[in-house]
Amino acid sequence: MRVALFTETFLPKVDGIVTVLVLLMDHLIERGVEFAVVAPRIDARLTEYKGHPVISVPGVRVPFYPELTVGPPTLRTYREVQRFAPDIAHFIHPALIGAGGLLMAKRLGIPTLASFHLDLATLARYFGVGFLGPAVWWYMRRMFNAADYALAPSRRMQQTMLARGVREVGLWRRGVDAEFFHPRHRSYAMRCRLSDGHPDDTILLYVGRLSSEKQISLIRPALECVPGTRLAIVGDGPARPQLEAEFAGLPVTFMGYLSGADLSAAYASADIFVFPSAMETFGLVLIEAMAAGLPVVTSRVGGADDLVTPGESGYLFDVGDARGLVEGVRAIASQPGQREEMGQRARRFAETQTWPAIMDELIDCYTDLIAGRRPSL
Repeated sequence: MRVALFTETFLPKVDGIVTVLVLLMDHLIERGVEFAVVAPRIDARLTEYKGHPVISVPGVRVPFYPELTVGPPTLRTYREVQRFAPDIAHFIHPALIGAGGLLMAKRLGIPTLASFHLDLATLARYFGVGFLGPAVWWYMRRMFNAADYALAPSRRMQQTMLARGVREVGLWRRGVDAEFFHPRHRSYAMRCRLSDGHPDDTILLYVGRLSSEKQISLIRPALECVPGTRLAIVGDGPARPQLEAEFAGLPVTFMGYLSGADLSAAYASADIFVFPSAMETFGLVLIEAMAAGLPVVTSRVGGADDLVTPGESGYLFDVGDARGLVEGVRAIASQPGQREEMGQRARRFAETQTWPAIMDELIDCYTDLIAGRRPSL
């Protein structure tokens, strides 16, 4: 099997989409599946991934999302894809590269699969261009309906896509590396870093991009209303200066980007994971936190309803509901014994959501489409 992976974002950028893509590529290598990646040219030196070709597409940066580089594929792109001779094309949230790639795939006569990873219509609203939402959905509907089959990362997004007119939508959930994200990586030294030298306090943790749609400022009332709590923010982004000003004088530690052992230790060394985001297609950080043994207090976005059982492994609140967030944090922080039990339940659930099984389901989907069958996903 030979798979062409078309993506609008790629290494060296690190985000939820790239994380899933890297895990997919590593799994394809493990299963002996050949692949080529068609991606925006972010680093011209990146011409392969572990021996598999990376076909770069020139582009320009998106004004309201500068980490993204977009541009249409060129004739050179088509010729390189043609030389690779894929059996199937998988579009990691088709936009400009995806639009050209879909035309290439039709010309090559190969089946196509499109997976949903980024709610651009909602994102536009948080960058002051919400009036573009209907046009964005019109475009996405055309892209996903141009593919032979579409995949959503959560039941909530699957329902949204169907309601917006995408004809056939399967469910491809996200998984977790339950060994990398594990309670055993808990570290007193990391607790000291997260708490700025106050490891005995209750440490709230946020991991993700620092941007307006994440609504991180909603965590502030929890610090003001729940005694003994501190917040550690892992990640970076355009909203960091504003957040540093908003949280000035409060017990907040800005950790910047963490990766590898530091990231797994940060998850395991905190007490409660807090995630007030207003938009997610899944929310990969939620399942990572649960695998690390943390109870979760999260807004009802993305896959939160699929992951969190209220009162068992965490609490859910409506988007923008600061009171709901505070109540969830207070309920967990006030009972350390219950907090530990909820973390254990979160961990047990995460152990059922492993990447190998989920990626094998995707490979089965490839096989079905190549054979002309409707996928079982």
